[in-house]
Amino acid sequence: MARAIWTGSISFGLLNVPVRLYSAVSRKSVSFRELRASDGSRIRHKRVAESDGEEVPYEAIVKGYEIAPEQYVVLTRDELEELDPQKTKAIEIQDFVDLDQIDPIYFDHPYYLGPDKGAEKAYGLLVKAMADSNKVAIARFVLRNRENLAAIRPVGKVLTMATMRFADEVTSPEELEDVVPEDGRKLAQREVEMARQLIDSLSSDFDPDKYRDEYREELLALIERKARGEELVEAVSEAPKPTRAPDLMAALEESLAAVKGEPLGAGGKRDGATKGDGAPKHSSRAKSGSRSKSKPKSGSRSKSSQSKSKSRSRAKAAK
Repeated sequence: MARAIWTGSISFGLLNVPVRLYSAVSRKSVSFRELRASDGSRIRHKRVAESDGEEVPYEAIVKGYEIAPEQYVVLTRDELEELDPQKTKAIEIQDFVDLDQIDPIYFDHPYYLGPDKGAEKAYGLLVKAMADSNKVAIARFVLRNRENLAAIRPVGKVLTMATMRFADEVTSPEELEDVVPEDGRKLAQREVEMARQLIDSLSSDFDPDKYRDEYREELLALIERKARGEELVEAVSEAPKPTRAPDLMAALEESLAAVKGEPLGAGGKRDGATKGDGAPKHSSRAKSGSRSKSKPKSGSRSKSSQSKSKSRSRAKAAK
C-alpha cells in the first residue's frame, strides 16, 4: 500500500481540499558501497578541518557562502531558520493555464495527490472541474523546508502534481550561441525531405513499457554472474562516429533503406533514389531493344566475311 509522505490541503478561493502526497516514482538505481580493495573493509567518511586534519563534530559546523576564493560569509543555523519558508500545510493555487503552454524542461519531480479522509467528495469535484476545463493549476507549497513551484493536473480520477523549476533555474537557449554555432550552409530541400521521411518511418504511439533501463539490467546480470563465480569475458564496444556533413545524404538513404528493409549497394547509395521507386530501375525492354539494334551489325560482318572467302577461291582458280 502506498504511504503518504506529506499531508495538507489544496487551497484556491474559499475552497480547501485536504489531500495526501505520494511519490509517483520508484527509483531503481543500483547503489554501491566503498570498500578497501585489499580486504573489502568498508570505507567511512569523516568531517575534518583542512587546516589541521582534526575531526569536527556536527554541532561545531556552520555554513559559509564563498564570495571570493577562501573568503566566506558565515551564516548560523538560527539565521537560516529565520529565513526558512513558513511551514504551511497548504498547496496554494495561483493560476490555471493550458498544459501546452508549459515547456517540459520546467518539470522536475512527479507526485500523486490523493484525498484525505472525509475529503473524497470535494476531491472528486476538483478533479472533475479541472478535467472539464482542460486546465493545469500552478501552485506553491513548502516541502522539506523548501518552497516549491508545482503543476497540478488530473489524470483519470487522480490528481498528479509535478514540482517545477523556477524561471531563473532554467538556462536559456540564447546562452548556447557559442556552443551551437550556425553552420552557415543552407540545407538542401532534398536533405530535409529525406530527414522527414526517416522521422515519419520511425513514428509510433508512445508505449512506456517498450523502453527499459538496459544498463541497469546488464549491471545486475554482471553482479549475479560474479556472485556465482563465473569467469567474465570483456566485450570491446566501439563508440559511434559522428556523421560528417558530406555523408549526410548517404546516411539518410541508408537509414531509410534499413527501416524499409531494402538492400543497399556500396556506400549506401541507390541510383536515382530520389526520383521514386520506378526511376532507378532500367526496364528489360530497353535492354533487349538495344540488343536488337546491334544485330544488323553482326549481319553485315557475316556478309563481308562471305565476300572475302569468295574472292580468295576465285584467285586460286585463276592460278
